[in-house]
Amino acid sequence: MLLNSKLAIATFAVIVGISSCADDKKKPVEPLAAADQAATPDTPPTPAPAAEIKAEPIYFGFDDYTLTSEAQAKLTAMSEGLKASKSAAIQIEGHCDERGTVEYNLALGERRAQSVKSFLSQLGVEAARLSTISFGEERPVDREHSEGAWSKNRRAEFIVTNNK
Repeated sequence: MLLNSKLAIATFAVIVGISSCADDKKKPVEPLAAADQAATPDTPPTPAPAAEIKAEPIYFGFDDYTLTSEAQAKLTAMSEGLKASKSAAIQIEGHCDERGTVEYNLALGERRAQSVKSFLSQLGVEAARLSTISFGEERPVDREHSEGAWSKNRRAEFIVTNNK
């Protein structure tokens, strides 16, 4: 008899345990409050909104890599966005028009990209966040063979490579 009582109690406990688990499944799970989410180790913190980075192309004169006052103004605005967004990194692309040899234009494109990088660094952007590449004459925006087209192709462009 004692064995039957213990068996009955154990069976009752299992049934109650199963039914309470079933009840838990029926209850909706409430999302954690924002404060609770920040405290949980499995939930990464939400990054702050990224600052706007104005990455407009800048242009150069023929066979030149010095920055015009207009280019400096654009880069100054860009530097403010970069300094506000600590996770952003920029790839600076140097481009040339079709005149000159391939080798010369690759070197000139690199000098243009380095000129931009140096200026941004002087404005307080960490050099480690700035990379350069030269495409020389390989990626023209205008394929015409005129001064107007060439002036569009002598440029530096910017790619945001990391902005969380």
